[in-house]
Amino acid sequence: MITSFFCPTTIYMGEGSYKKIAEVITKLACQRIFIALDAALLKSEFYAGIANLLQEANVSTALFTEIEPDPSAHTVEKAFAVCHAHKATVILAIGGGSTIDVAKAVGILATNGGRIHDYEGIEKFSIPGLPLIAIPTTAGTGSEVSGSCVITDTEKNLKMSIRHASLNPAPFAILDPLALRTVPAHVAAHSGIDAFVHAFESYISLGSNLMTDAINLQAMALLAGNIRQFVANRQNTTAAMNMLCGSALAGITFGQTGLGNVHCMARFVGAEFHLSHGLSNAVCLPHVAKFNLLAVPEKFAQVAQVMGCPVLGLPTLQAAQAAVEAITVLCSDLSIPARLRDVGAKQEYFDDMAAACFAANYNRWNPRHTTVADFRLLFDQAY
Repeated sequence: MITSFFCPTTIYMGEGSYKKIAEVITKLACQRIFIALDAALLKSEFYAGIANLLQEANVSTALFTEIEPDPSAHTVEKAFAVCHAHKATVILAIGGGSTIDVAKAVGILATNGGRIHDYEGIEKFSIPGLPLIAIPTTAGTGSEVSGSCVITDTEKNLKMSIRHASLNPAPFAILDPLALRTVPAHVAAHSGIDAFVHAFESYISLGSNLMTDAINLQAMALLAGNIRQFVANRQNTTAAMNMLCGSALAGITFGQTGLGNVHCMARFVGAEFHLSHGLSNAVCLPHVAKFNLLAVPEKFAQVAQVMGCPVLGLPTLQAAQAAVEAITVLCSDLSIPARLRDVGAKQEYFDDMAAACFAANYNRWNPRHTTVADFRLLFDQAY
């Protein structure tokens, strides 16, 4: 079996690395820039520093802040209109996964035309988007380096995944822990678990390889080892930096390996019950982990080890079970609701959701083949 691995993003990292923007815009000969910004950061000290850098460089800016969680195609259209009117040649995204995903979508439309719906699926566009500089302000989606962006089709009540492993990652990403200081604790928890799920599902994916395995083990070690400290205190720049790097590492891999049942189920949970992507993943995670254990116990044993469980010398299956227990405890420590009923899910939707999960064909990547009946049972167990 022949597999491949690459990362097309130049990554700057460290406290104060946002100042690299001046160097990047000079490299891109940028005079007009479109900024997609999380509205919560509009009056922040962090954004003020960036705005000053752009002003000093005599760059003309157009700002768009009307970005909701799980952004819609309508939002993309409004953002694109601003970018197009400004005649921007570069896009700067400052925010979480939703903000960066909107920026990616705008960049695709700017060079490929049409509607964002036209590009749902894998490699449905062929022209690189406008150059994107992405500064994540949550440690979660890894959107700055991933080959996907997710936009909601509100008419069909579906989340569209636009994927292109080489053309969709941002050419430049800046991982600065100063950008995470104002993130609320619950957002830090939900997005951090999302990042862990990216690494975990990529690691156990049928599409994994030796390169992605090494990266994902490091990602899980960084995320599981720092998320509690980071959620407890977002001023902890060491924990924040480790979370950003863990999130980015997982973001690099999952678009190349594919993900599994956690993301498959969360996709429909989030759309049907209007929950954030991170929370949807977090509630499903322990139940799916338990289901998948039998398929790859050796890998689960490695997960337990990087999560700090004392499993050396234990039988493989016992060590693997320790990983599920560690994941369950981690979610509990972060005050993740234990059941779907606790977040407003309704059982009467589960038959249709189970069928939709099977039709989405995550069996391409999930290590344990999952039938419609299996998905229905997983939803019931999570409920």
